[in-house]
Amino acid sequence: MKSPMQANERHEPAGVGDPDFRLIELLFFAYRDFTSDPDAILASYGFGRAHHRVLHFVSRRPGLTVAELLEVLRITKQSLARVLKQLIDTGYVVQVQGPRDRRQRELYVTQKGHALALELALPQSRRIRAALDEAGICDREVIERFLKAMVNRELRTQVDRSHPAGEPGAERGTKE
Repeated sequence: MKSPMQANERHEPAGVGDPDFRLIELLFFAYRDFTSDPDAILASYGFGRAHHRVLHFVSRRPGLTVAELLEVLRITKQSLARVLKQLIDTGYVVQVQGPRDRRQRELYVTQKGHALALELALPQSRRIRAALDEAGICDREVIERFLKAMVNRELRTQVDRSHPAGEPGAERGTKE
């Protein structure tokens, strides 16, 4: 008789409450490969995944404040400050004073930052399209609903806000 652990190691369906090791592993492997192309690009700039995340969200939401970015990334001020300083010092992001509150700092990608954000997103987009095609999935909304459902319910509004009007959206909002 197999133990519950042996059944899951052989990728048999998990019972209610049992870990779904197969899907967990697939998510780990998918994430590893999904980030591998941008990781290689980032390394050539001396940047890492934190830089990628900042560039992504700043390019997708021009004018995002530092406070809003902290909320989205869920990292410490100290971690963001280090990454943001590098991106600003190297000319990928600019920080401007908020028009309504001078204490706020709004963030924008520069043309250089937009180009890098696009360079990082293109291989990931190709990987997603290829995977959808290979899996025979024509309705990408099913995948979007699944991924959104994996986000903590109380944080899903962040997902909605990260889809600005006029998709794809990364083409606008650069400042020099």
